[in-house]
Amino acid sequence: MSNSEDDTQYDLRARRAKVGSRPHEAELEARQQTGSDMGEFFKTAIIAVFLALIIRSFLYEPFNIPSGSMLPTLKIGDYLFVSKPSYGYSQHSFPFGVIKFEGREFAEEPERGDVIVFKLPSNPSVDYIKRLVGMPGERIQVTNGRLYINGQKVPREAVGLKKVDNGYGVEDTMMEYIETLPGGVMHRIYEESDLEGLDNTEEYLVPEGHYFFMGDNRDNSQDSRVSDLVGFVPYDNLVGRADILFFSIDQSASLFKPWTWPGAIRYGRLLDTIGPVRSE
Repeated sequence: MSNSEDDTQYDLRARRAKVGSRPHEAELEARQQTGSDMGEFFKTAIIAVFLALIIRSFLYEPFNIPSGSMLPTLKIGDYLFVSKPSYGYSQHSFPFGVIKFEGREFAEEPERGDVIVFKLPSNPSVDYIKRLVGMPGERIQVTNGRLYINGQKVPREAVGLKKVDNGYGVEDTMMEYIETLPGGVMHRIYEESDLEGLDNTEEYLVPEGHYFFMGDNRDNSQDSRVSDLVGFVPYDNLVGRADILFFSIDQSASLFKPWTWPGAIRYGRLLDTIGPVRSE
């Protein structure tokens, strides 16, 4: 056999060997690329979780409304953002209680009329949302359905009777009022009557460093009038101020019937602000 024939056969064998190795190399490259993609995915996921925790701890935390205690201001199915910087930071500002310390950092005083999320004094694992009506050192009392602050009756103006869904498919008849708190904060409240269970109370003296809260749905709210559940709320228990509604959906939507979702969204409430109105 000539040298040229030997060279030709060698070239063929080398080419076959080279071609035969390509699938193995391609498989290795694919595995390496898959590993790199998974690494990037987990890296991105970790960064996203970290950023979400930072935003939730220091800026805004989402909450939803499960009851009608703050009607007509807040409805069942409302989703809102709570501003964390509004009153500074306590140990209750951080998710899962991961950071423990006493007092508040960058503390700011809340204002009367603010709608505030706070940790329930009798069970700090539970979040409540109510309106701040009584400041430290003030005397608070409800007599015949009327709110008194430091012996002065808080004015209210009747709007009219309303048919209100109680959240369970039943309509209750409520009287709607516009109440004006000291300092000019105006907000709407509901009253079934002025003779319900919490319409006549003792006089409460709010301790220093504590606040007195009430729900806007006055006859359907467990608030600071219920001493063994809520009572006076310590400053450190404040989580943040309810600022804006970012979503709202009524009870006609079914989780397993997606076609019911669009009709259940309360489009008119999207991006509504929650802050109180102050009279001029």
